[in-house]
Amino acid sequence: MHKVARTVAPIHRLLAERWSPRAFRPDPVAPEALVGLLEAARWAPSAGNMQPWYFIVATQEQPEEFEKLLSCLVEGNRRWCGTVPVLMLTVARVQDTGGDENRWATHDVGLAAMSLTIQAASLGLYCHQMAGVRRQHAAQLYQVPAGHEVWTAIAVGYRGDPESLPDDLMERELAPRTRKPLDSFVFSGSWGETPAWLPEAP
Repeated sequence: MHKVARTVAPIHRLLAERWSPRAFRPDPVAPEALVGLLEAARWAPSAGNMQPWYFIVATQEQPEEFEKLLSCLVEGNRRWCGTVPVLMLTVARVQDTGGDENRWATHDVGLAAMSLTIQAASLGLYCHQMAGVRRQHAAQLYQVPAGHEVWTAIAVGYRGDPESLPDDLMERELAPRTRKPLDSFVFSGSWGETPAWLPEAP
């Protein structure tokens, strides 16, 4: 099953083919591939080059560690994450070294997560980003220091059979991908004013 984006302009194949499945095979991710994902994240851009990202990683090869991280997800995500070979938490350092707020930290963590995701796509891996995280529980469980915030979770692995999911999730897995049209969020001149050069929505 391929869910390639229907775009109004050509974009890179890795971007067009990237999507977020819930059905994953339990096949392990090779350590060198996992290191490559994190290396891609390491080279993401960040405000002031502060690199405010941290990743807590657990694999199915470490059952206790995997269950520990799995417990940090909300129930809706735990429903389908049991077969995922790799789970991660992202953490943002929200204060700079002087103790001042880094307002761009979560933006930069997002950039690092996207770099990781595209590197994964280049290796035939899929990522599913999750906002449904028990953030306070995770912070306590992993003793995340002050000035840092647990932010999101990422499932990483190889796409599995949608029929392995509960019926409601399988329906979502098989549904067409959708996105808002460009003219709903790209403006020029003033808010809500659509640039003349934007193509019409398909």
